[in-house]
Amino acid sequence: MRCLLALLLLVLAFARPAAADEFRPAYLELTQTGAETYDVLWKLPALDEATTMAVRPVFPPGTVETSPKRSSFAAGTAALRWSVRVPGGLEGQALELDGLARSRIDVLARVQRSDGGAQLERIVPLAPRLVVAASPGPWEVALTYTRIGIGHILLGIDHLLFVLALLMIVRDLRMLLWTITAFTVAHSITLALATLGLIRLPGPPVEALIALSIVFVAAEIVARERGRRDPALHQPWLVAFAFGLLHGLGFAGALAEVGLPPASVPLGLLFFNVGVEIGQLLFVAAVLGLAWLLRRVAGERVGRRTTVVTAAYLIGTLASYWVVERVAAFVA
Repeated sequence: MRCLLALLLLVLAFARPAAADEFRPAYLELTQTGAETYDVLWKLPALDEATTMAVRPVFPPGTVETSPKRSSFAAGTAALRWSVRVPGGLEGQALELDGLARSRIDVLARVQRSDGGAQLERIVPLAPRLVVAASPGPWEVALTYTRIGIGHILLGIDHLLFVLALLMIVRDLRMLLWTITAFTVAHSITLALATLGLIRLPGPPVEALIALSIVFVAAEIVARERGRRDPALHQPWLVAFAFGLLHGLGFAGALAEVGLPPASVPLGLLFFNVGVEIGQLLFVAAVLGLAWLLRRVAGERVGRRTTVVTAAYLIGTLASYWVVERVAAFVA
């Protein structure tokens, strides 16, 4: 269990007050309105409407802006909207992301074509350009949304802390498999229902409840270590399933920001979920691998109970902060 504390401290070292949102990417959306015309939406992290990161899209030579830029600011994000005309259209041409190579953020880019097809790309600082392709086939959709799903879960510190807390509760390998499976099934259900518009809940309260779920599991860990026999701990898969339904709504909110290709909604949804599961399994494997390695190297020099309780308090404290922060954001 000492590995859990070591891993938690590593996570916290990179987690600032708004840890769940600290590394959110910028977003570029191009909506085709004619053979050569596009509406542009450019969103990026900002302190206020005038203080944004020095990153901007640069269109191919000859591009003309056909409407003035309109700006807005909300929840730490600045948004800029305008329209352009690109001679010959954007297909086969490249957009440069000026300043991205000097930043540490990625850019999610979405090109919505007039025929209903869409292209979704993740642009990284090492390759700061977007090449607009023809309508993607099933393989491109599957690959793109798998990458997005993996990236979302591995950068979602709140979701990872919940999984880490589950690992601390469950000691039996068979029960661990049941617990992770229950969490997977539950968040897959609500992710699908919310993405398809069958259920609708406001995002800010959902995010606050996700943080509260982490507080609950952390408290259960401490209670167990102090000898209290809570029925919930005998069936941890039920706890994982119940809170998994909630976390699925959080995943749906992230997916809504990216969007799904209109012609391939089921495929995009399926492989986003596959990506989330791959990222989750990679995290679980990393934790278990680190636990095995530290047991071999360090032995039992530090008491297991002390390590588990300390880690649980750290998890609960950070999650409690998120609860207060997120409730204040939508109550104020």
